[in-house]
Amino acid sequence: MKLVALLLFFSLRPSVLNYVSKTQLLEADARAPGKKAGAPTMNGMDLVLGTFDRVFTSAMKEAEDAQVAKRIWRRDASLWKAGDSAHEKIIRNSLGWLTVADEMIGVSNELTEFASFTRARNFRHVMVCGMGGSSLCPEVLARTFRVQEGAPELLVLDSTDPDVLDEFMKRIEIEKCLFIIASKSGATTEPTVFLKFWYDEVQKRLDRPGENFLAITDPGSPLVQTATDLGFQWVFLNQSDIGGGYSALSYFGMVPAALMGLDLKTFLDQAKEMSQACSAVMPPQKNPGLRLGVAIGECANQNRDKLTFVMDPRIESLGLWIEQLIAESTGKEGKGILPVVGEELGSTDKYGNDRVFVSISIGAPPAHIQMKLEALADAGHPVIFRQMNDLYDLGAEFFVWEFATACAGWRLGIDSFDQPNVQESKDVTKELLQSFIQDGHLPEQRLLVSEGVLAAYAERDHGENLKTDSLLSLLRSLLSTIGDHNYVALLNYFEETPEIQGALRDVRLAIRDAKKVATTTGFGPRFLHSTGQLHKGGPNTGVFFQLTAADKVDFPVPGDPYSFSILKQAQALGDFRALSVHGRRAVRIDLGADALTGLLSLGALIENALQNVSSTAQ
Repeated sequence: MKLVALLLFFSLRPSVLNYVSKTQLLEADARAPGKKAGAPTMNGMDLVLGTFDRVFTSAMKEAEDAQVAKRIWRRDASLWKAGDSAHEKIIRNSLGWLTVADEMIGVSNELTEFASFTRARNFRHVMVCGMGGSSLCPEVLARTFRVQEGAPELLVLDSTDPDVLDEFMKRIEIEKCLFIIASKSGATTEPTVFLKFWYDEVQKRLDRPGENFLAITDPGSPLVQTATDLGFQWVFLNQSDIGGGYSALSYFGMVPAALMGLDLKTFLDQAKEMSQACSAVMPPQKNPGLRLGVAIGECANQNRDKLTFVMDPRIESLGLWIEQLIAESTGKEGKGILPVVGEELGSTDKYGNDRVFVSISIGAPPAHIQMKLEALADAGHPVIFRQMNDLYDLGAEFFVWEFATACAGWRLGIDSFDQPNVQESKDVTKELLQSFIQDGHLPEQRLLVSEGVLAAYAERDHGENLKTDSLLSLLRSLLSTIGDHNYVALLNYFEETPEIQGALRDVRLAIRDAKKVATTTGFGPRFLHSTGQLHKGGPNTGVFFQLTAADKVDFPVPGDPYSFSILKQAQALGDFRALSVHGRRAVRIDLGADALTGLLSLGALIENALQNVSSTAQ
């Protein structure tokens, strides 16, 4: 008989975490704790808004009059979409993140005990298999804290690229890896195929493969039954009223944190202190989350909607998590704040008048960065400084950005908690996979021009306005459409490597410096669950280069009539089709057999094209 252990916060029985032979269901109680707000020590923040200080002050007065912070804590859905019953239902079921840090503190000892038990089994790696909000917090923790003494290394798989999968195969000893299948819905495509693949590999090597797996999901999701059927050792049932993008401080982030050996109590204490700083009893002018959210939201209303992050290298990956939170939460109804992450900081003459700069550092920024930021502020760009004390202050940053994003959504007049266009791309991908199953191949796009290893494509009823006598002329015609307050996004469907990142950086800087526009980049399918929402649902100000390349290897998806390569291609085609349906300026460029070689060739062509396209940005 299956042993069901209900994990009730503040009253959990330690015996729950002892070894049992059947699946344990560890369920988070959604009850709000009764702890009163206090006066915490919090990460420092300085808003240097210049000429925007007046509109910020006015917006803060509106926030105070509307009792924004108090209504958020009351979980008043009408704050965002008054009178819209469908949106209000979504919102009411999306605010569990407000109190989850306190609730996780209540089970931090048990999670640490659980991690010690799994460590005794001598796992060398813990691999989170997820997508979007379910995997980005663990990604930040893995990149920031790295390997802790005496603990397994935390890895994160969030790509269907078979070359990436091959690298993971080479990196781990499968028998000594604990796989975390993380999916809020329990039906997300990527975690589902990751489970099929790794379970198949483990059962080739071990008699009881389920003992190498645990799941994190919502109560009642299909993954609960799948985990039980496959003999998973543990299932953590997360609060269902927390959306994926806001799940960092829930089981989705804290179970991996415990397994990699972090001090959960210290980490969560920082988050709790920040939640108290953002509480309903805190005066609005002293509420860091409210002030931050109103600042970025009101700046976006004033056409300063490119939120450009300048990250301390020690916490650089935090930018990826903030990117998905803000882009997915605000990019809808033709509005949105575009997070710009990983774009090298330049001089004042490299930017248009649509930027807000955010510096996040441990201690003060280095002198040369501080000088550049002060120069940008002097030139009229709003600059926000956030200062952390140490790496464990990440807990506070997770919370303050969640609260700020909710406040920014109020200022923009949108629902911060739905993501309609993420589902749209998923639906198109499913249609394309069904087409592959029926026809034996994926639908073909229209070839625009092919030169050497490079080939440019568009949907069959799109791309007529692009010149196609040569690839250079095509690039010139697309780049010439870039205007004020536009941005350029490089959407990559191949393996991320340092060399690839370097080549992408060069392309981004060439475009930024020539056109004075923001540039972003992302690797699919990860970005589909974050910036993908803003690309389709946000303002039509983007120019999109979807970049694809041939896969070096491929693996079948066990139990499905397609491979990982086909799945990734379907996701890329679905993404491109959705962009085209929304009238976005987009072209797909295939880089050939070697992504780096093709990217270097494309970069040279883009630099050439930019020489003949004058900047239209102010």
